[in-house]
Amino acid sequence: MENIYFLMLIALAALAVADLVVGVSNDAVNFLNSALGSKAISFRTIMIVASLGIAVGAVFSSGLMEVARKGIFVPGEFYFSEIMIIFMAVMITDILLLDFFNTLGMPTSTTVSIVFELLGAAVAVALIKIGADGSSLGELGTYINTKKATEIILGILLSVVVAFSVGALVQYISRVFLSFNFDKKAKWVGAVFGGIALTAITYFIFIKGLKGTDYYAEIQPLIEGKTLEIVAIGLLIWIFLSYIFVQVFKKNIYKLIIAVGTFALALAFAGNDLVNFIGVPIAAWQSYEAWIVSGVPATEFAMDALGKKVPTPTLFLLIAGLVMVLTLWFSSKAKKVVKTSIDLSRQEETKERFNPNFLSRNLVRFTMLASKYTATVIPNPILERIERQFKKPVIELPKGKTHELPAFDMVRAAVNLMVASVLISIATSMKLPLSTTYVTFMVAMGTSLADRAWGSESAVYRVAGVLNVIGGWFFTAIMAFIAAGTVAYLIHLGGGAMIGVLLLLAVLLLARNYIQHKKKSREVKAEDSLNRAESNSIQGVIEESADNISKALKRVSKINDITINGLVNQDLDKLKKAKITVTKLESEIEELQNDIFYLIKDMDDSYLGASKFYIDVIGSIQDVAQSSSLIAKVSHKHVNNNHKALKKKQAEELLNINHKLVQLFDDIRGVFDSRSFDKIIPGIRDEKQELLTNVQESIQKQVERTRTEESSPKNTTLYFSILLETKDLIMANMNILNLYYEEFHRSQNIQDKEIDE
Repeated sequence: MENIYFLMLIALAALAVADLVVGVSNDAVNFLNSALGSKAISFRTIMIVASLGIAVGAVFSSGLMEVARKGIFVPGEFYFSEIMIIFMAVMITDILLLDFFNTLGMPTSTTVSIVFELLGAAVAVALIKIGADGSSLGELGTYINTKKATEIILGILLSVVVAFSVGALVQYISRVFLSFNFDKKAKWVGAVFGGIALTAITYFIFIKGLKGTDYYAEIQPLIEGKTLEIVAIGLLIWIFLSYIFVQVFKKNIYKLIIAVGTFALALAFAGNDLVNFIGVPIAAWQSYEAWIVSGVPATEFAMDALGKKVPTPTLFLLIAGLVMVLTLWFSSKAKKVVKTSIDLSRQEETKERFNPNFLSRNLVRFTMLASKYTATVIPNPILERIERQFKKPVIELPKGKTHELPAFDMVRAAVNLMVASVLISIATSMKLPLSTTYVTFMVAMGTSLADRAWGSESAVYRVAGVLNVIGGWFFTAIMAFIAAGTVAYLIHLGGGAMIGVLLLLAVLLLARNYIQHKKKSREVKAEDSLNRAESNSIQGVIEESADNISKALKRVSKINDITINGLVNQDLDKLKKAKITVTKLESEIEELQNDIFYLIKDMDDSYLGASKFYIDVIGSIQDVAQSSSLIAKVSHKHVNNNHKALKKKQAEELLNINHKLVQLFDDIRGVFDSRSFDKIIPGIRDEKQELLTNVQESIQKQVERTRTEESSPKNTTLYFSILLETKDLIMANMNILNLYYEEFHRSQNIQDKEIDE
């Protein structure tokens, strides 16, 4: 019997290592975003500083491990065998749940997951015990540490609101005093800001942060009840050191704040989040140690030992810290900057990742009205002074270099790091496992709002993004609770065999999703994605946009071919794939439309005709995509609703038209690839006319069939829709070709005249 629990410990240890790797890979962006977004210091320096922070934070996290032992449930009410079921259910669920959310691309939090998994598994085992004893549901409160669990859950909930509010307030005050021209302020201004920021970071990290660890007892007599003195002395020292740093060494104080803040946030992350990854396995190991020396059967040994303060071995913390640091450096996921929070907080316009919804629109509308009425209360001189502080400097860059600008400046990066690290450190000192993901995210959102990064052009999209992230967090909590409870019940029913099955399932799912991810990465070829035109001359725009046309036609041809074959064969999977692919193409074309603004702004005065040409080209590509999209969507809807399949004659006609359409697409693409707009077009026009004639003949045949033999209105509607959209598709293609034919000849004539002159 001992062997089964020893094997469970080995499985928990393996799951802990996997959780550490996955957790750091996913959460590294929490403490890297501000430094990377501001481009204040080099990537290598950021990684070194963050690694040191993680290593120190891992050692400081010992006290927080009590959350896994007694923070959610009352350990004395459970036997060792039941405790191991809870811990096993939590770790298996955590792996499966994180993988599930990663597959869906949903935002999640390791803290939220572990808290609600512990709660769900403990409730499930408690209900099993209540059912076996014949007790009432009212006894559930004796098994769950409702006071501490409620405190933790409310802490996580409040952290979202508090982080956003404090971030917005601190950023607004900082910007009013420093403005966007902070680098031109007097030296003492930067020194004072640096002193305040560094005092806040060091106090909460090294004083408040230590309160949750085993090291606090040694320094408690020195700092207990002396908060004001420590803060005041620290502030004076840091202001003095900051002034020396700026005045004597001629260094940028904001870069120092960002470096120290990155270290602090990495330390706070490791100190607060390490419990999410190794807290449960360590609690299981300590439970096993207590049980093995007792000599009592596992089903009779009450786990009162977990209710006592049990120090976590420093060696375990050091090993966990080492795994986290190695993951940060070598994980491919950790090396990629997760752009969600950077894009949502970016000062300049960017491609918005989220679609606006009813709630985001109304929140923005309400905020704008509130801002409008608030402005009437504040005196105009004060308003004008504030407006001057928020005026952004104009940065002249060479053409095509716009996207190399930082996402935000160093003042906002410093505030992000300072506020987030302070809030997480306060929670760590109170032994509350906050979600570092949502604290750092909401602080970044609050500072971006205060910094007016959410203008009228982007506010609805970015508010929608924040709402999506928060919605994903709530969904994570519900899923974690239900899934952990279900897994705990299954383990109770199946014992060791069920644990083996669940572990095998976890491995298979992880392997399958890894293989699918690799496969999708190979399928998505960069050469087929559409690119924004960067040229400022008509000839350059012709060259660059011709590549986009070729890529778009290649994709439309493939989409249309998949659609028609999927419809003829009633293959719903193919039709679904075509529908998803054409939606992605439409999204890329919409992005090109949004970039027209930047093209016109960068265009030389002598080549303004190129902008009109480019607008016409994008419009024609959109017409092609819309026709292809409608064909894909109506075909998918028809088959998905189980309507009658196409008749043999209809299928033959469509396949014949599709074959000729694919050939037409290939010929047109050949023109664009070779840039031979003046040679092949006459032959393609004949090919186009023949295909249009075929389509018209099929329409006429369907009219005759409808009058004499057709009995399905859905079938008839679908067939006419496909044929009419095919006509539009052919005409849109020819419009694109004619545009290039005419513009190519016009630009050639201009060049010839310039040579003659």
